[in-house]
Amino acid sequence: MQERAMVERRRSERAASSVRVKAVPVEVYSRIVGYYRPVQNWNDGKKEEFKDRKYVKL
Repeated sequence: MQERAMVERRRSERAASSVRVKAVPVEVYSRIVGYYRPVQNWNDGKKEEFKDRKYVKL
């Protein structure tokens, strides 16, 4: 009986500690020719260029 109580306690602890997270799509913007545009509106070629970009610290 004591073992069953311990199992139930562990189960309730796990349920209390679990966190549910809702994933939502993120909108990414990039600055091209002086203004910001959403990346998802770009054509496939421009999206590939964006992936290949290298960033430098100034």
